[in-house]
This record gives sequence, structure tokens and C-alpha cells, in this order.
Amino acid sequence: MLEISNNVTLAEWEIELNAIRSQGSGGQRVNKVATAIHLRFDIKRSSLPSIYKERLLALSDSRITSDGIIIIKSQSHRTQEMNRQDALERLKALILLAMVVQKKRKATKPTRGSVKRRLETKANRKSVKQARQKVKF
Repeated sequence: MLEISNNVTLAEWEIELNAIRSQGSGGQRVNKVATAIHLRFDIKRSSLPSIYKERLLALSDSRITSDGIIIIKSQSHRTQEMNRQDALERLKALILLAMVVQKKRKATKPTRGSVKRRLETKANRKSVKQARQKVKF
């Protein structure tokens, strides 16, 4: 059971974990041991509240397929158990990321003083540029 928050949990049957062989170079046991973990989580079939499902499906993340399935591959650790924990933590982080509400941006105007300073620096640059052109032959 994966606990997302105080009142939201995921059952083990909702998360599909498969052990696969890790990519990359390795030692003598590289072709014998499957230490990497391939996690699949179907958002639409899950027991998550509907607001969680909507926000997860709205995310533009490369780990979420068009069918609404989250695919996470973990192979950074040497043991299968550590990769399993890493994959579950990354799933939890993704779900929690979807629930973060972005603050609305307030459109503001620049202050009168900042506009004045910007225009003065532009005028100074223009006069310096003209002075340089007069010196050239």
C-alpha cells in the first residue's frame, strides 16, 4: 500500500511492478540479474479521487501516455528493492506534483520611476553610439 496523503492511499493491485534487466555496462552478473524496476500505473482504473485523476491526466509529462498510464523505470540502484522503493517514491512525487496549485499571475505595470530610468539609459546609449560614429572616419 502506497500512502499519498493522510486520506489518499493506493492499493498494491493498482501498481504493476516488473523486474527487468538494467541498461548499460555492467560486471559479470549483468546478464543474470534483473535489478531494474518497470512501474506501470493506470490513472483511469485507479481508486484515486476524481480531482487527482483529472490533474494527472492534464499534466504534460513524458512519463504519462496518451492512454493515461504512468510508466516509470528505475535502474539507478544496485538492488531490486532499492529500485522498487525509488520507483514508488517517484510515483508518489508525480501524484503530489499534480496537486500543487499554481498561483495566478497578477499583471502589473512598471512604475513611473523604472520607466524613466529605462528611457534615460536608452538615451545615454544612443548618445554614446552617435559620439563613436562621429569619431570614425
